[in-house]
Amino acid sequence: MGNNEGQRLLKNPTSSEHQTTSSSDCPEVRIPFPVFFAVGALSLAENLLVVAAVIWNRNLHSPMYCFICSLAAFNTVASLAKTCENLTMALADAGQLRMAGSSETKMDDVVDSLLCMSFVGSISSILAIAVDRYITIFHALRYHNIMTMRRTGAVLAVIWTACGVLAVPMVAFFRFNFIKIVLVVFFFASLAIICFLYVYMFMLALIHARRIAALPAGGGRKYHRQGRRGGNMRGALTLTILFAAFLVCWAPFFLHLIILMLCPTDPYCECYRSLFELHVLLMMSHALVDPAIYAFRSAELRHTFRKMFCS
Repeated sequence: MGNNEGQRLLKNPTSSEHQTTSSSDCPEVRIPFPVFFAVGALSLAENLLVVAAVIWNRNLHSPMYCFICSLAAFNTVASLAKTCENLTMALADAGQLRMAGSSETKMDDVVDSLLCMSFVGSISSILAIAVDRYITIFHALRYHNIMTMRRTGAVLAVIWTACGVLAVPMVAFFRFNFIKIVLVVFFFASLAIICFLYVYMFMLALIHARRIAALPAGGGRKYHRQGRRGGNMRGALTLTILFAAFLVCWAPFFLHLIILMLCPTDPYCECYRSLFELHVLLMMSHALVDPAIYAFRSAELRHTFRKMFCS
C-alpha cells in the first residue's frame, strides 16, 4: 500500500503537516513480508478449497452453503489481491520489477477497491447467513418456500453487484470523512443487526427447548423435534463463531478509521496508528480463520474435503 490517504484506502496520512505536528514515542510496528505473503497464500488456498467443495458436492447446494460459498469467494478476492500486491512489492524491492509512480498508485487503488469490496461483501454474506439461520429455526415448515434457490441467487446477485459498484467510488473519494463515516456506520449497524438476530434466536430457542422438555417423555416426535432444532442451533452457533472472528479481525481497523477522523495529529492516537500493519494482518487473517471454522464445525464439509482428497 502507498501512503497518500487521498489515493490509498488503508494507510495513515503522511502529509508534511501531519509529520511536523505529530510526535510520538511509539515506533511503527513492521510485519515481515514473508508473514504477509504466507497468510495471503494460505488463506487463498483455503477459501478456494471451500468454494470448490460447495460446487463439487450437490448436497451443499442449499441457501446456507451458497452464502458460505459467497463469504469464501469474497475472502478469496481479498487474499488474491493482497498476495499479488505483496508479490509485486517483493519483486520491486529486489529490483526485478520497476514501479513508476502512476502504476503504483493504480495498483494500490485496485487492491484497495478489491479489499473494500471484500469487506462489504463479507459482512453482507454473514448478515444473509444470519437471516437464513433465523428462518431455518423459526420458520422451518415454510423454509423451502421462503428461501428458494432462485431467491438465494437473487440475493447473491444483489450483494455482489452492489459491492462491486460501491467499492470504486469509496476508494476514489476516501479522502472525504463522509466515506469513512459511511463505512463505520455500515460496520456497526451490521453488527447490531446480526447481534440482535443471534440473541433473539438463542433466547427463543431456549424457550422452545424448555417447552419441549416439559412435554411427556417417550415420544418419538419429541426426539425428532429436539434433534432437528439441535442441529439448527449448532449451525447458528457456527455462524456466531464466524461473526466473532469477523469482529476480532476487522474491529481494530475501524477503530483506526475513527481515530484517523477524530485525532489525526494527537501523539496518543499516533501510538495506535503505529500498529497499522498489525491491523492489516488481522484483516488478512480473517480470510484464513473462516475456512478453519467451516471445516471444524461442518460435518458435511469435512466429509466433502475427505472425498475430494481421497478420491
